Amino acid sequence: MNDTIHILGIETSCDETAAAIVNDKGDILSNLVLSQLDEHRAFGGVVPEIAARAHIDHLHTLIKAAMDDSGLDFAALSGVAATSGPGLIGGVMVGMVAGKAIAAAHDLPFLGINHLEGHALTPRLTDPEIAFPYLLLLISGGHTQILVVEGPGRYKRWGTTLDDAAGECFDKSAKIMGLPYPGGPNIQAIASECSDPKAANKRFALPKPLKGRDGCDFSFSGLKTAIRNHVEKLPAGDLKREDIRDLACAFQNTMAEVLKDRCNNAITQFKSHYSQERPVLVVSGGVAANTAIRATLETLCEGHDMRFYAPPLGLCQDNAAMIAWAGVERFRLGLVDGLDFQARPRWPLDPGAPPRHGAGVKA
Repeated sequence: MNDTIHILGIETSCDETAAAIVNDKGDILSNLVLSQLDEHRAFGGVVPEIAARAHIDHLHTLIKAAMDDSGLDFAALSGVAATSGPGLIGGVMVGMVAGKAIAAAHDLPFLGINHLEGHALTPRLTDPEIAFPYLLLLISGGHTQILVVEGPGRYKRWGTTLDDAAGECFDKSAKIMGLPYPGGPNIQAIASECSDPKAANKRFALPKPLKGRDGCDFSFSGLKTAIRNHVEKLPAGDLKREDIRDLACAFQNTMAEVLKDRCNNAITQFKSHYSQERPVLVVSGGVAANTAIRATLETLCEGHDMRFYAPPLGLCQDNAAMIAWAGVERFRLGLVDGLDFQARPRWPLDPGAPPRHGAGVKA
């Protein structure tokens, strides 16, 4: 057992409290996630203070349960990995401090993990044949980026959103349509009821921001505004289910087309920079759970003779197995951190990437 790397992972960056134990063979020995959806649903989004308090209330119990499920004791661990940013700083601090305390108490290495790196490296947990470098579309509630993953700590950002993230656009558009939080799953659910997507697209014509332009950047604020404009044109107080169904379907189709267009540019760029027999496009993050987006990107990859990969649905959402695996990858390379490692509310994967004009400015 001493030859096997076992890492305890802790994730508390947003509204999921999670703990997991993963080994370097890719075995997930335990992976527990406690969702806070009920606590935040009434507010239509995540309330940072409520999230942090929930992490404090439940994290210790979840870590104990994860250790019990794994059949290991702390002496069998090789290290402790905890999300140390980016995210809601109160929640990040809860998980990071807990991880440091366990590492100090049991004389274990501590690994401060970038939450985004957890998403970026997840494919190698579930499919060991995925080798560096690969192309990554990272789509979540807070981030939409296209990156080249060359290895742990080695990323090249080729595209980013200039305003809203894709998941943020899903959630805000769902709220405009009167759908409950979280927006992404509810949009997908009602859109699946649409039997004629082409008719829905025609009925609710939506803009496809930046489609057809060079580069790999994204913009979604105009799409969100178009959703609001369509809703305001419908009869006030009489928003029928079929209206929301068709609008949700058109929105989902448009989002998939925009992501396809941007990824098409990225694939062409990737092939010109890297020589691989069959390169891989990975899509990861919470929005990667959307089946329509997966299908669209898989078709795109088939046309480029490129392999498409998305993690299992349970590993698309925030979880601690991805944090533990990022810890494994970094531990192998000796990339451990001291107990003085500081939390980072903002932590880009490619800090040297040039700033994009207008990025972060909401329309």
